[in-house]
Amino acid sequence: QVSLVQSGGGLVQPGGSLRLSCVVSGTIFSDHPMGWYRQVPGKRRDLVGTITSKGRTSYSDDVKGRFTISRDNAKNTVFLQMDSLEPEDTAVYYCKMFAEPEYWGQGTQVTVSS
Repeated sequence: QVSLVQSGGGLVQPGGSLRLSCVVSGTIFSDHPMGWYRQVPGKRRDLVGTITSKGRTSYSDDVKGRFTISRDNAKNTVFLQMDSLEPEDTAVYYCKMFAEPEYWGQGTQVTVSS
């Protein structure tokens, strides 16, 4: 059974940093591209960025230059490093494994506020 378990998140002041982790079990992690998404209440879930199985990354314009996605295939983990956080980054963040079917993490709240 495939499982994605997220950790990290919380409350941070504007300009601060946070790192989210997503541990995958039940499948061959290194075979799959991964993504991070975020969602605020009443709005759709938006793509933050992706990382291929070989580590190539892409980002939305909103976070480019501030967020970094990486993966450790030995630990079945994908990371989202968020720097220079802004109040507009406040959302619930989700990791996703691109597969058929796709799998999602449980979500973690990130709040950027002074």
